[in-house]
Formats: sequence, C-alpha cells, structure tokens
Amino acid sequence: MTKLPVLTLMFSSLLLPLAAHAGACDGLPGWQQLKETLTAARKESNGGFNLDMWGTVVSTDGTVCAVAFTGAEYGDQWLGSRVISAQKANTANAFSLPGLALSTANLYSATQPGGSLYGLQHSNPVDTGVAYAGNAAYFGTAKDPMTGKRIGGVNVFGGGLALYNAKGDRVGALGVSGDSSCADHNIAWKTRHTLALDYVPGGVSPAQDDNIIFLGKTEQANGFKHPLCGGTEERVKLSAVRKK
Repeated sequence: MTKLPVLTLMFSSLLLPLAAHAGACDGLPGWQQLKETLTAARKESNGGFNLDMWGTVVSTDGTVCAVAFTGAEYGDQWLGSRVISAQKANTANAFSLPGLALSTANLYSATQPGGSLYGLQHSNPVDTGVAYAGNAAYFGTAKDPMTGKRIGGVNVFGGGLALYNAKGDRVGALGVSGDSSCADHNIAWKTRHTLALDYVPGGVSPAQDDNIIFLGKTEQANGFKHPLCGGTEERVKLSAVRKK
C-alpha cells in the first residue's frame, strides 16, 4: 500500500525539472528553429574561416533552452565551442538589462589587464558538471544534456547577444561559437535578426545597440571595443536592429 505514493513522488520529481525548463523557455526558439536559423546564417559570408558552428539559447534565468550545431554530426565543429556557445549566451543574458544590451564583444576591452572590469571573466564559472554530463551522442540535439539546466560562465569575446522581443522585453540570450570570434558575432547577429528577437533597447555602440566595435589595427584596448580577427569580418554588412 505504500509503494504507489512513493512511485508517484519519484515520478513527480522527474517531471519538475522538465516543467521548470518549459516555463523558463516559453517564447524562445526551440532546437529545430535554432538549428535552422543558425545553419542559414553560417552558410552566408561572415569573414571568418567558413567553419561549422555551435549555438545555444538561454532564458533570462540562465536555463539552457536549446543547443544546436550546423554540421552533420557533433564532431564537424570544434567540440570545445559547444560549452563556449553556452557560456557566451549566459554572459550576454547576465550582463544585459531591460534598457541596455551588452554583447560579449562589448566586454573585451574592459576585461583586459588594467581595464575597469578586469577579472570579470573569472567570475560566475561554468558548471562543469552540467557542461560535460551525459552521452556525447546527444550533444547538439533536442536531448542535449545541458538543456533545462543552468550552465553559468562568462566569456568576453564576440558571439554572445541578448534577445529582446517585439515588446522590448529581454527574454534570454544567444551564444554562437566555432569560428573566429568576429565571425561568431556576425553569425549570432544574423541568427538573432532572423529570429526577430533583436528589438534592442539601447547599447554602447555608436548606433546605440550591442554591435561589435572594432579596435584599429594599432589601437590599444579601450572602451567597449574588440580587436580585429585577421579576416574580413569587419566588412560584413549586418542588418540594423529592430525598434519597438
């Protein structure tokens, strides 16, 4: 007579994380949509090495909502970039606000030695138990082991962007990794635009958004600027962000 309540309790405890994940990720791209938009953006000219990519979407509380890659299988893109993409998403979410978006590219200069935010990259470390758990066969699929969990991490080079819906509400963030950091930013920017989650309320770039601001070839790190990556990434034309 006591087994049924115990089994019910166990079953309920398994469902709770799934329910929490679903609620946190409401209104955000799922795995299929992320994979399709990321793949389309990767196929365009982005000024980097033309490599396959990883992408991660997180909700406003840092929950991983979807992880995808653009190659045929998980080994077709840098495996280390899986966690980096999640780290970038977490960073853009954690350091953007309802009225001010900061991309991971915007954080580069201030986190260099002597910068006003030096050491930021060592705060909020990645949860390695989440990052490396599970069967690698599920990496980048709808069953990626990171999905539904908080990954943490701070990354301070291009590829992470906060997501804002048509109401101007911050709803989470996107992280992209797998090429040069400048190409990562370009691909993330195009992916966010296609998802129509780029109603950016304000930012530190000259256009008052969270676009990458390139340092000159001989310019020292300063402000919210990011170094050139050696390719033609800075020549890639990116769409303007949307406004409410």
